[in-house]
Amino acid sequence: MAPELAENNTSTTQVEDLESAQNAADNGDSEPIVVDSTANGESKQKRDREDTKSEEDKEGLSKKLKVEEKKLERGAEEEKKPGPVTLGPKSFGSSVEMFDYFFKLLHNWAPNLKINKYEHTMLLELLKKGHAEPDKKIGGGIHAFQVRYHPMWKSRCFFLNREDESVDDFSFRKCIDHIIPLPESMKSKADVNRGFGGGGGRGRGGKGGGGRGGWHGHGKGGKGRH
Repeated sequence: MAPELAENNTSTTQVEDLESAQNAADNGDSEPIVVDSTANGESKQKRDREDTKSEEDKEGLSKKLKVEEKKLERGAEEEKKPGPVTLGPKSFGSSVEMFDYFFKLLHNWAPNLKINKYEHTMLLELLKKGHAEPDKKIGGGIHAFQVRYHPMWKSRCFFLNREDESVDDFSFRKCIDHIIPLPESMKSKADVNRGFGGGGGRGRGGKGGGGRGGWHGHGKGGKGRH
């Protein structure tokens, strides 16, 4: 066979092979591509589980942070909340309770009379724990406490008589506020007793006894009601 004829036969065979392959593809005779739906489903389920777990982890972390924040808030509130305060033989659970005690003493004790031993101890402890300068105020020692009318405010005020016979007044309200902060409505903007206007009148109690309003001390002549 001549070379030229052989080449033509080869080309013809190749063309026929290509046409056969194309026809098979068009007729659906080619091998189909198999898609594993089971594998795809498992993969999707795995992704869904991972997404769900991720969301649960985020929610859990968020809840944990909120719990920790609440604990910190409660801890801060507990730190701010003062515990009972002891003055001499008596304890007070709040600044208002302490204020009521000394307010009643101030307005029921007879003026210009020496306060008894029990209330003396209470007032001395109040000065030591609540006054801004207790050493300066107490000086060389306090001989006695009295209730007097303040010469400027014309109202009742606690006065102390020192061992050196010097006399000074002090604000029981400011002392209390320094120990346990008082509510804003009870804080003094001027002198401790200015707001009361001296409306107590003169007491009718004797030494160590009851003044106006039924106050009775723990000293000689009276039984305490605290």
